[in-house]
Amino acid sequence: MSALDFEKINELARQYEPDMTAFLRDMIRIPSESCQEKDVVLRIKQEMETVGFDKVEIDPMGNILGYLGTGERLIAFDAHVDTVGIGQRDNWEFDPYEGYENDECIGGRGASDQEGGMASMVYAAKIIKDLGLDKDYTVVMVGSVQEEDCDGLCWQYIVRELGLKPEFVVSTEPTDGGIYRGQRGRMEIRVDVKGVSSHGSAPERGDNAIFRMGKILAELEELHTRLKDDEFLGKGSLTVSEIFYTSPSRCAVADGCSISIDRRLTAGEDKELALSQIRDLPAAREAKAEVSMYTYDTPAYTGLVYPTDCYFPSWVVAEDHPAVQAMAESYRSLFDKAPRIDKWTFSTNGVSITGMFDIPTVGFGPGAEAQAHAPNEKTWKADLVRCAAVYAALPTVYVENN
Repeated sequence: MSALDFEKINELARQYEPDMTAFLRDMIRIPSESCQEKDVVLRIKQEMETVGFDKVEIDPMGNILGYLGTGERLIAFDAHVDTVGIGQRDNWEFDPYEGYENDECIGGRGASDQEGGMASMVYAAKIIKDLGLDKDYTVVMVGSVQEEDCDGLCWQYIVRELGLKPEFVVSTEPTDGGIYRGQRGRMEIRVDVKGVSSHGSAPERGDNAIFRMGKILAELEELHTRLKDDEFLGKGSLTVSEIFYTSPSRCAVADGCSISIDRRLTAGEDKELALSQIRDLPAAREAKAEVSMYTYDTPAYTGLVYPTDCYFPSWVVAEDHPAVQAMAESYRSLFDKAPRIDKWTFSTNGVSITGMFDIPTVGFGPGAEAQAHAPNEKTWKADLVRCAAVYAALPTVYVENN
């Protein structure tokens, strides 16, 4: 059992609830879609400096990194600070950027996904500083960019270009109060089929690419039903998300047809398997379809371009891993009950942290998965407080036990 004063940590987390709330509301007020995060990053920098981080820097991609502590053991926390757009404004019952606040909740775009995680992280750092807990480790708290566009790209840059390799990373994505240790991966796949145009009055003279793609679509629907199912992560899946065509006119046979596929990868599935499953479909072979991955090469708000394939591996961290167990012990000690240990439905930066670099990721974050990307998004003040307490206790618990 740790010698930490868990009640004092809880007390300070409750004390800083108004500060976390005000900080989160400020972030929500700043539109920060992917590749447009500059202003929210500067606001986070201001808050980190105010609470007393030892060093705050913004890297060439635009990620913000706040450091505290002097120990050799390095532990990282991650919150992506970009959001999706607001969608149809008519679906919102309140201004998505001004948001709202009541005794229990904070509303606004990014409240759960996932600027709430950043608010809890920053005030966990203040608790750590208040209690002088930062002697045996160094913590880096990362506000990462472009996650909504290309999850994990930020950490590809951080690990490869900055050389930052912590013992483990805490993802502060929303976890509905649980501790998460894995997720399915995903791919963005494109299928292209070529045809030959002719006048629409004599379609037999041409070769209709849309009809060829139609046969592939039917086989893709069937392929989805027989994809692998994993006991922990669940079933692999695919869906067709977009369709495109080329044709000389509305009175002609289409000479090109393309589709985008959202492929979710369970344990044991990788990009080679997923691509070959589509290439081997009889209709795809007959149509000589080209099956490929998309590439992401959109500039960051800093102008940096860091291209990557749109392949995001699945990952799982064992339940008995020291980072998972330290998180669970911190939770039990703070709240006197056992945590729920589970997985995410959606994708996170863990696809590169763990999926590519084998750095363990453990998740615990304020808010709810169902709020992500939804209108009328909200989070709960009690979640912000609980997460700040766990984040403050976790590094000491981990270092004492390992």
